[in-house]
Amino acid sequence: MLAPSIPESRYRRAVFWREQSVQAGREKLAGRLYAPAAVPDEAGLVVHLHGGTFDTGTLASGEAVATTLAEAGAIVISLPYPLAPANPFPQALEASYAALEKIARDKARWVGKHAPLYVAGEEAGGNLAAALAMMARDRHGPALAGQILFSPMLDACLGTYSFRNAEAGPVGCRWADGWHAYLGSPEKAAHPYATPVNAARLTGLAPALIVTAEDDLLRDESINYAGRLKAAGVDTTIRVVGAPSRWPDAFAEGPCDGSCLCAACHHISEFFTATAPP
Repeated sequence: MLAPSIPESRYRRAVFWREQSVQAGREKLAGRLYAPAAVPDEAGLVVHLHGGTFDTGTLASGEAVATTLAEAGAIVISLPYPLAPANPFPQALEASYAALEKIARDKARWVGKHAPLYVAGEEAGGNLAAALAMMARDRHGPALAGQILFSPMLDACLGTYSFRNAEAGPVGCRWADGWHAYLGSPEKAAHPYATPVNAARLTGLAPALIVTAEDDLLRDESINYAGRLKAAGVDTTIRVVGAPSRWPDAFAEGPCDGSCLCAACHHISEFFTATAPP
């Protein structure tokens, strides 16, 4: 599917990538297409949104996670999104949704016509992926086979035990600054697309895989969201990687043997198998 001359991922020799632009409404997002060297016949398509804190993050910083998703057996389109504070909520989300619709329409360019479609992301990208799953449900948009959330930023309160235990805030830390830049004003935190963990209606969402770690400061909100999804009848798998994992810093590192992303690769592969169409 991909020419041998395209750049090889600096993290996994079995995964390659090329530049891939996607039209998102009036904007064109300059993303990347990742694929394993041997593409499975049943490969799904994953729309991946890089990490950061809404006001930081790049395609390069998301390479490790995108590579892991591809290594697990999927074609991955990794997209940038408009960063805060210049682009507050919901601008990044609307741009990402427009790109998701376009990718769903053009899916046959990269995978089979009936291949499953997923959304995925880490940190702020995990927030956007979770919100995209809600938007797809509410707007009768693309049919998603699943959502894959790595240590997602879901709760603007920053008051969980895992967050307090990490001594990361809430004042003067990059997560608090990122939330402030993204929301702009406190009342926007009440919107379910902004803080998915507080959404009142979670029924009817795509199956979810949520991956966190014992020493992840976003662990508790990840586990809380998984519990709420399960209570709403959403098929949800929560995986907590053992410490030390160095999450969330490990998202920018290669998924080498024994790393937390290496363990996550196995969980993602299982999730692809469980959510594949019959």
